[in-house]
Amino acid sequence: MSADALNSLFALLIGFSLAGALVCGYQALAERPAGFGLLQEGITPRRFAAVPFLVFAAPFIIMRNTLRGARIERRRFEFVMLATVIAGFWSMMSGTFFLMTLRAAGLPV
Repeated sequence: MSADALNSLFALLIGFSLAGALVCGYQALAERPAGFGLLQEGITPRRFAAVPFLVFAAPFIIMRNTLRGARIERRRFEFVMLATVIAGFWSMMSGTFFLMTLRAAGLPV
């Protein structure tokens, strides 16, 4: 496995881990699951505050909703596969941003 492939895999795993930790933390504090509906509730400052949270938590939310929809609504395999690819790519990008932020802060990664 090349160094670039290993770095991309690490960014993917970090992105999913970060998304899962954010969603679990939100659920523990708010006592309800996080979702994209956060953009439609509350006053305008609360909506804007939800955007950075959802940017990093979206891969977990997408996969949770997709897997639940596959079981409950019997969604087609193609839809589930497309959502998995989108969530994976999103996770890799957010993981890459997180790792770049750690490196810029001077932490060895």
